[in-house]
Amino acid sequence: MQLSELQTQVDEWIQTHGVRYFAPLTNLGILMEEVGEMSRIMVRKYGEQSNKKNEQDKILADEIADVLWVLTAIANQCDVNLETAMQENMAKKTLRDKERHKSNEKLK
Repeated sequence: MQLSELQTQVDEWIQTHGVRYFAPLTNLGILMEEVGEMSRIMVRKYGEQSNKKNEQDKILADEIADVLWVLTAIANQCDVNLETAMQENMAKKTLRDKERHKSNEKLK
């Protein structure tokens, strides 16, 4: 799926099932909640914390998809084309960091 397709699908879902977009600041709060849920799973899966009994069935991929979904909704309502934004961001990172990480002794 292309990012433009994702943006269209999220918009269509919101218009059909969600009635309307939440306010941008509400969506920002929702995004933070979703990132927190993703973080909780990662801390328990890759970090030192253990799961509580009722947390065993949480799926990281689903939480990452929730983060992407809300982020896409925010992009839509703020008129951000994600494909263009990502292309420009990749170009910026490549120009800025093309040799930086290769010469970082901490990464060897």
